[in-house]
Amino acid sequence: MAVATGKSFASRFGVHIAVLVFVAIWTIPTLGILVSSLRDKNQIIASGWWNSFASSTQTEAGRLPAASTQVEKDGKFVLEGNIFGDGAKRDISAFGVKSAAPTQHPAGTTADLGDGVTLQLNADGSFVMASPKAFEGDRGQRIYYASSAPPKFTTDNYKTVLFSEGIGRSFMNSLTVTIPATIIPILIAAFAAYALAWMRFPGRALLIAVIIGLLVVPLQMSLIPLLKLYNGVGSFFGMPSKTYLGIWLAHTGFGLPFAIYLLRSYIAGLPREIMESARIDGASDFEIFVKIVLPLSFPVLASFAIFQFLWVWNDLLVAMVFLGTEADQIVLTAKLNALLGSRGGDWEILTTSAFVTIIVPLIVFFSLQRYFVRGLLAGSVKGG
Repeated sequence: MAVATGKSFASRFGVHIAVLVFVAIWTIPTLGILVSSLRDKNQIIASGWWNSFASSTQTEAGRLPAASTQVEKDGKFVLEGNIFGDGAKRDISAFGVKSAAPTQHPAGTTADLGDGVTLQLNADGSFVMASPKAFEGDRGQRIYYASSAPPKFTTDNYKTVLFSEGIGRSFMNSLTVTIPATIIPILIAAFAAYALAWMRFPGRALLIAVIIGLLVVPLQMSLIPLLKLYNGVGSFFGMPSKTYLGIWLAHTGFGLPFAIYLLRSYIAGLPREIMESARIDGASDFEIFVKIVLPLSFPVLASFAIFQFLWVWNDLLVAMVFLGTEADQIVLTAKLNALLGSRGGDWEILTTSAFVTIIVPLIVFFSLQRYFVRGLLAGSVKGG
């Protein structure tokens, strides 16, 4: 008995460890995207997101004022001021006047630049440059310095993405595609699954075999033939080739085999006694389906809704084929793909866009997860 208890404890412990590992693998990158989307552009380049709550050190370049601002003091010509003209508070640790040695001199020390010219750059950015001869030229001395800046978080990245980059419109386009493409397959598959599970008609077994066979057909192989078929039917009725109706039908067709297979397997396992009792009481197939099968099948409906929504929301290939790239049609994944090509170095834009993309799937998943548990409780059968 003690051995069995030990094995049971070890098994539960292993399951908990595995769950924690998978949660960490999923959560840590998501947290990194969220933190990066709220950081300043310069700090993203200077350090990783795990250092976002500590001061970041980076090497920057600046230029001293022009010779016209010099003043004469004690027989020397002096330039004074602060290198941080933007008023930002940063702590300089070292400085230099050559790009090959940007941190040659510690902050606060006086560097000899030759010919009697000296430069002192303090930690707060204030500087004093002195020369026995008058400075000349309209461009001041270029200097390099290593500075540390406090953590800076901002929501400007989200304002830029949602209102300047066209992501907001693409977000609505993705919702326009995803919501109908999730609801339509569920409605069709639920009726078909009930018919294949509890109704008797000629060719039922062959139809089930065909549906199972369609599960292994690659999407890429059927994409272009389906597009040609849709374009032919659309031209016959005078409809444009790339519309929301086309992509709804495409996602419905690609999702139906799995939906019917999943729902049929669940509906076929419902208690036969309930169906027979309803038929004895005079209920039709439609009444049995609506009043008995659908409430009991809510868990599997929620599960398929999660799968279908996530697949359609994250889809790029079908959207590129069945929809255009105009502002009123391009979906979020296609817009992000375009941003990746044109704004590849703007990590603050890409991380913000990526987090905007995963917000809706997270909301859908956790919302349906709650309904999923409720459906399991509501679908339990109580014996009399």
